[in-house]
Amino acid sequence: MSDTYILTVGLEIHAELKTKTKMFCGCKNDPEEKRPNHNVCPVCMGHPGTLPTINKQAVKNVLKVGMALDAKLADYTEFDRKNYFYPDIPKGYQISQYAYPLVSGGALSGVHITRIHLEEDTAKSSHETEGASLIDFNRSSVPLMELVTEPVIHSAQQAGDFARELQLVLQYMDVAGANMEKGEMRVEANISVSKDPAKFGTKVEVKNLNSFKALEKAIAYEMKRHIVLLEKGETVTQETRGWDEKKSTTFSQRKKENSHDYRYFPDPDLPKIWISKISGFSDENLKKEIPELPAQKRMRYTESYNLKTGDIDFFVNDKKWADFFESVVGQNSDKAFIKNSANYIVSDFAGLVKSLGNDHKVTPQSFTELMNLLTFGEISSRGAKDTLKLLFEQGGNAKTVAEQNGLIQKSDEEELKRVINIIISENPSVVAEYKAGKQSALQFFVGQAMKVTKGSANPMVLKNILEKILQ
Repeated sequence: MSDTYILTVGLEIHAELKTKTKMFCGCKNDPEEKRPNHNVCPVCMGHPGTLPTINKQAVKNVLKVGMALDAKLADYTEFDRKNYFYPDIPKGYQISQYAYPLVSGGALSGVHITRIHLEEDTAKSSHETEGASLIDFNRSSVPLMELVTEPVIHSAQQAGDFARELQLVLQYMDVAGANMEKGEMRVEANISVSKDPAKFGTKVEVKNLNSFKALEKAIAYEMKRHIVLLEKGETVTQETRGWDEKKSTTFSQRKKENSHDYRYFPDPDLPKIWISKISGFSDENLKKEIPELPAQKRMRYTESYNLKTGDIDFFVNDKKWADFFESVVGQNSDKAFIKNSANYIVSDFAGLVKSLGNDHKVTPQSFTELMNLLTFGEISSRGAKDTLKLLFEQGGNAKTVAEQNGLIQKSDEEELKRVINIIISENPSVVAEYKAGKQSALQFFVGQAMKVTKGSANPMVLKNILEKILQ
């Protein structure tokens, strides 16, 4: 039955911006501050008679995001008062943007964007104390970027993918931490369901989703809830709903407001802004500050390194690992070396960090030495793994560590011939099988030789010697 319904989603994504001070005052912008009401002043506390001032870096950060998303940057902009009453808004209004956002249009991951504007964050409410609510104003007036998409998303997966990509873009540009677990990035989904592709259904907003999985689950839940109501001949109520993580359900919070309910009007305490008149805000200057973005890195890793999709995603999603990988491969064009480096970083090195922590002694130089040993057959795959663990714990030169622990592969033909002759003499029936055409018998001898040498023999050298002797 759900196949006959069309899901339409538009997202509103808020991200706290990285700046030294808050949006409209000189208080420190520190998301790590644990002491309640520490970074506060009369301005961000909403005391009467105080005057806000605009944070220039916050404006610049939003313009840079707009440029990265190939959007239209405003020349004229202004701030408005968004009027509503809630304990975490001490002024009785939020300073935001309405008619003249900083950024219009643009696209990311095939999703068209309506606008990106700048506003101040609210204080943080805590309801853990029974019978009371506590307010922490540290977050009040922190610069908050809001991105609004067009209603062009048609699956929960697409919504999640878009939000993940935006998070990466913000982190690559270093304009926002965008850590959802810390509340630095929050997502709201506007969801509707309809049978008619030319019409939207009744819109429901699910607010303050703090993880990508919660976003996807909430959209899937709402789609199912809407369809059940419509199939029973009932109507969907336009409202704002919350997400209950424990129950994996949404719940009604309040009737959905429209823009006119907020009674927007230009903030009389803040000046109008003409972007072209601000030093350093030209398109040319902003472009200089745009780094390589995630989509560009994916393309480069595909074309330059020919890595697996999974490995590319690993590096694109974690800049620290990508920087380490690029320090290792440098200008090296050897395909085997590049492939080995990617495989051992993604699986073995990352696995050690996950299980033992990030306090290790592996350097790009020692890892490069290890990959050279592996690529040129001086060490086996098992030996490389063991050497990496030793480097992780004690550091040092890869070859020295491998030699000291007997992990360098033996390639001395005379020594290996003695080992092979003993194994052949002890297994005449297997020799006969090989001479009768059973190729797997050769691998048996290689395995036995590796066992006798405790994995230190070079398997390719062993195979060559065996073929000569057995023939």
